[in-house]
Amino acid sequence: MGGMLYWIDLLGVAVFAATGALVASRKQMDLVGFGLMASVTGVGGGTLRDLLLDRRVFWVQDISYLIVCLAVALLLFFSAHVIQKRYVALLWADAVGISAYGVMGAELARLSGAAPLVALVMGVMTATFGGLIRDVICQELPLILRKEVYASAAAVGAFVHLMAVEALALPVAVGALCGFASAFAVRGAGIGFGLSLPPYKPREARDYPR
Repeated sequence: MGGMLYWIDLLGVAVFAATGALVASRKQMDLVGFGLMASVTGVGGGTLRDLLLDRRVFWVQDISYLIVCLAVALLLFFSAHVIQKRYVALLWADAVGISAYGVMGAELARLSGAAPLVALVMGVMTATFGGLIRDVICQELPLILRKEVYASAAAVGAFVHLMAVEALALPVAVGALCGFASAFAVRGAGIGFGLSLPPYKPREARDYPR
Protein backbone atom coordinates (compact mmCIF):
# COMPACT_ATOMS: atom_id res chain seq x y z
CA MET A 1 0.00 0.00 0.00
CA GLY A 2 1.30 3.45 -0.88
CA GLY A 3 2.46 5.82 1.82
CA MET A 4 -0.57 8.11 1.55
CA LEU A 5 -3.05 5.23 1.70
CA TYR A 6 -1.24 3.67 4.64
CA TRP A 7 -1.51 6.83 6.71
CA ILE A 8 -5.18 7.27 5.80
CA ASP A 9 -5.83 3.69 6.87
CA LEU A 10 -3.91 4.21 10.11
CA LEU A 11 -5.81 7.44 10.77
CA GLY A 12 -9.13 5.68 10.31
CA VAL A 13 -8.12 2.90 12.70
CA ALA A 14 -6.82 5.32 15.35
CA VAL A 15 -9.88 7.55 15.28
CA PHE A 16 -12.34 4.66 15.31
CA ALA A 17 -10.37 3.11 18.18
CA ALA A 18 -10.82 6.40 20.04
CA THR A 19 -14.58 6.29 19.50
CA GLY A 20 -14.68 2.75 20.87
CA ALA A 21 -12.69 3.82 23.92
CA LEU A 22 -14.98 6.83 24.44
CA VAL A 23 -18.03 4.58 24.45
CA ALA A 24 -16.23 2.29 26.90
CA SER A 25 -15.68 5.29 29.17
CA ARG A 26 -19.37 6.18 29.05
CA LYS A 27 -20.18 2.57 29.98
CA GLN A 28 -17.56 2.65 32.78
CA MET A 29 -15.66 -0.41 31.54
CA ASP A 30 -12.32 -1.62 32.87
CA LEU A 31 -9.02 -1.48 30.97
CA VAL A 32 -9.70 -4.78 29.21
CA GLY A 33 -13.06 -3.46 28.06
CA PHE A 34 -11.36 -0.32 26.74
CA GLY A 35 -8.88 -2.43 24.77
CA LEU A 36 -11.61 -4.65 23.38
CA MET A 37 -13.88 -1.81 22.30
CA ALA A 38 -11.01 0.18 20.79
CA SER A 39 -9.73 -2.83 18.84
CA VAL A 40 -13.12 -4.08 17.63
CA THR A 41 -14.15 -0.61 16.50
CA GLY A 42 -10.75 0.26 15.06
CA VAL A 43 -10.27 -2.78 12.84
CA GLY A 44 -13.88 -3.94 12.35
CA GLY A 45 -14.60 -2.09 9.11
CA GLY A 46 -11.22 -2.86 7.60
CA THR A 47 -11.59 -6.53 8.47
CA LEU A 48 -14.90 -6.73 6.62
CA ARG A 49 -13.31 -4.89 3.70
CA ASP A 50 -10.40 -7.31 3.41
CA LEU A 51 -12.56 -10.41 3.79
CA LEU A 52 -14.92 -9.29 1.02
CA LEU A 53 -12.00 -8.36 -1.24
CA ASP A 54 -10.31 -11.70 -0.53
CA ARG A 55 -7.23 -9.93 0.84
CA ARG A 56 -5.14 -10.93 3.83
CA VAL A 57 -6.64 -9.10 6.81
CA PHE A 58 -4.58 -5.96 7.28
CA TRP A 59 -3.99 -6.12 11.04
CA VAL A 60 -2.87 -9.75 10.81
CA GLN A 61 0.01 -8.85 8.50
CA ASP A 62 0.84 -5.52 10.17
CA ILE A 63 0.64 -5.53 13.97
CA SER A 64 1.03 -1.75 14.06
CA TYR A 65 -2.73 -1.37 13.76
CA LEU A 66 -3.40 -3.38 16.91
CA ILE A 67 -0.67 -1.48 18.74
CA VAL A 68 -2.35 1.80 17.78
CA CYS A 69 -5.74 0.53 19.01
CA LEU A 70 -4.35 -0.60 22.35
CA ALA A 71 -2.31 2.58 22.79
CA VAL A 72 -5.40 4.70 22.16
CA ALA A 73 -7.37 2.59 24.64
CA LEU A 74 -4.68 3.00 27.31
CA LEU A 75 -4.44 6.74 26.72
CA LEU A 76 -8.19 7.32 26.98
CA PHE A 77 -8.56 5.02 29.98
CA PHE A 78 -6.55 7.57 31.94
CA SER A 79 -7.69 10.73 30.18
CA ALA A 80 -11.29 10.29 28.96
CA HIS A 81 -12.61 12.02 32.07
CA VAL A 82 -10.87 15.22 30.95
CA ILE A 83 -13.22 15.44 27.95
CA GLN A 84 -16.30 17.19 29.32
CA LYS A 85 -18.62 16.34 26.42
CA ARG A 86 -17.60 12.84 25.47
CA TYR A 87 -20.61 12.15 23.27
CA VAL A 88 -19.90 15.25 21.19
CA ALA A 89 -16.26 14.19 20.92
CA LEU A 90 -17.45 10.73 19.88
CA LEU A 91 -19.57 12.17 17.07
CA TRP A 92 -16.76 14.30 15.63
CA ALA A 93 -14.14 11.58 15.98
CA ASP A 94 -16.52 9.18 14.26
CA ALA A 95 -16.94 11.74 11.47
CA VAL A 96 -13.18 11.69 10.88
CA GLY A 97 -13.20 7.89 10.94
CA ILE A 98 -15.95 7.40 8.37
CA SER A 99 -14.37 10.03 6.12
CA ALA A 100 -11.02 8.25 6.14
CA TYR A 101 -12.41 4.74 5.87
CA GLY A 102 -14.93 5.63 3.16
CA VAL A 103 -12.07 6.73 0.93
CA MET A 104 -9.82 3.85 1.97
CA GLY A 105 -12.39 1.15 1.34
CA ALA A 106 -13.25 2.55 -2.07
CA GLU A 107 -9.62 2.85 -3.12
CA LEU A 108 -8.66 -0.67 -2.06
CA ALA A 109 -11.70 -2.05 -3.85
CA ARG A 110 -10.69 -0.08 -6.96
CA LEU A 111 -7.16 -1.45 -6.78
CA SER A 112 -8.60 -4.96 -6.49
CA GLY A 113 -10.38 -4.49 -9.81
CA ALA A 114 -13.90 -3.92 -8.49
CA ALA A 115 -16.40 -1.96 -10.57
CA PRO A 116 -16.89 1.68 -9.48
CA LEU A 117 -20.31 1.01 -7.95
CA VAL A 118 -18.94 -1.95 -6.00
CA ALA A 119 -15.99 0.17 -4.85
CA LEU A 120 -18.38 2.87 -3.63
CA VAL A 121 -20.47 0.34 -1.67
CA MET A 122 -17.28 -1.14 -0.25
CA GLY A 123 -16.26 2.30 0.97
CA VAL A 124 -19.58 2.75 2.77
CA MET A 125 -19.42 -0.70 4.36
CA THR A 126 -15.83 -0.18 5.49
CA ALA A 127 -16.70 3.18 7.02
CA THR A 128 -19.78 2.09 8.94
CA PHE A 129 -19.20 -1.50 10.06
CA GLY A 130 -16.79 -0.81 12.93
CA GLY A 131 -19.10 1.78 14.47
CA LEU A 132 -22.06 -0.55 14.02
CA ILE A 133 -20.30 -3.32 15.96
CA ARG A 134 -19.32 -0.83 18.66
CA ASP A 135 -22.87 0.42 19.17
CA VAL A 136 -24.47 -3.03 19.07
CA ILE A 137 -22.05 -4.43 21.67
CA CYS A 138 -22.64 -1.44 23.96
CA GLN A 139 -26.41 -1.52 23.40
CA GLU A 140 -26.43 1.97 21.89
CA LEU A 141 -28.65 3.08 19.03
CA PRO A 142 -26.24 2.69 16.06
CA LEU A 143 -25.26 6.02 14.53
CA ILE A 144 -26.07 4.62 11.10
CA LEU A 145 -29.74 4.35 12.17
CA ARG A 146 -30.02 7.93 13.40
CA LYS A 147 -31.76 10.54 11.26
CA GLU A 148 -28.81 12.78 10.41
CA VAL A 149 -26.58 11.96 7.45
CA TYR A 150 -24.07 9.22 8.24
CA ALA A 151 -23.62 6.45 5.68
CA SER A 152 -24.45 8.96 2.95
CA ALA A 153 -21.43 11.04 4.04
CA ALA A 154 -19.16 8.03 3.53
CA ALA A 155 -20.81 7.47 0.14
CA VAL A 156 -20.12 11.08 -0.88
CA GLY A 157 -16.46 10.74 0.11
CA ALA A 158 -16.04 7.47 -1.77
CA PHE A 159 -17.81 8.91 -4.83
CA VAL A 160 -15.69 12.07 -4.92
CA HIS A 161 -12.51 10.03 -4.58
CA LEU A 162 -13.46 7.61 -7.34
CA MET A 163 -14.51 10.43 -9.66
CA ALA A 164 -11.27 12.29 -9.04
CA VAL A 165 -9.09 9.24 -9.67
CA GLU A 166 -11.05 7.44 -12.40
CA ALA A 167 -12.83 10.20 -14.35
CA LEU A 168 -10.43 13.11 -13.84
CA ALA A 169 -7.25 11.01 -13.63
CA LEU A 170 -5.99 12.96 -10.61
CA PRO A 171 -3.29 11.50 -8.36
CA VAL A 172 -4.59 9.11 -5.72
CA ALA A 173 -3.38 11.40 -2.93
CA VAL A 174 -5.37 14.33 -4.34
CA GLY A 175 -8.47 12.21 -4.82
CA ALA A 176 -8.16 10.86 -1.28
CA LEU A 177 -7.90 14.33 0.22
CA CYS A 178 -10.88 15.57 -1.82
CA GLY A 179 -12.93 12.54 -0.82
CA PHE A 180 -12.01 12.90 2.85
CA ALA A 181 -12.84 16.61 2.90
CA SER A 182 -16.17 16.03 1.14
CA ALA A 183 -17.25 13.26 3.50
CA PHE A 184 -16.24 15.22 6.58
CA ALA A 185 -18.07 18.32 5.36
CA VAL A 186 -21.29 16.37 4.79
CA ARG A 187 -21.08 14.56 8.12
CA GLY A 188 -20.13 17.79 9.89
CA ALA A 189 -23.21 19.47 8.44
CA GLY A 190 -25.30 16.60 9.73
CA ILE A 191 -23.87 16.97 13.24
CA GLY A 192 -23.87 20.75 13.35
CA PHE A 193 -27.20 21.47 11.68
CA GLY A 194 -29.09 18.22 12.11
CA LEU A 195 -29.36 17.68 8.35
CA SER A 196 -30.88 14.42 7.23
CA LEU A 197 -32.25 12.74 4.15
CA PRO A 198 -36.05 12.80 3.71
CA PRO A 199 -37.56 9.87 5.62
CA TYR A 200 -40.21 7.52 4.30
CA LYS A 201 -43.73 8.74 5.08
CA PRO A 202 -46.38 6.03 5.37
CA ARG A 203 -49.61 6.51 3.43
CA GLU A 204 -53.08 5.28 4.13
CA ALA A 205 -53.83 1.90 2.68
CA ARG A 206 -56.11 1.86 -0.33
CA ASP A 207 -59.12 -0.38 -0.65
CA TYR A 208 -59.01 -2.57 -3.75
CA PRO A 209 -62.14 -4.00 -5.35
CA ARG A 210 -62.57 -7.67 -4.64
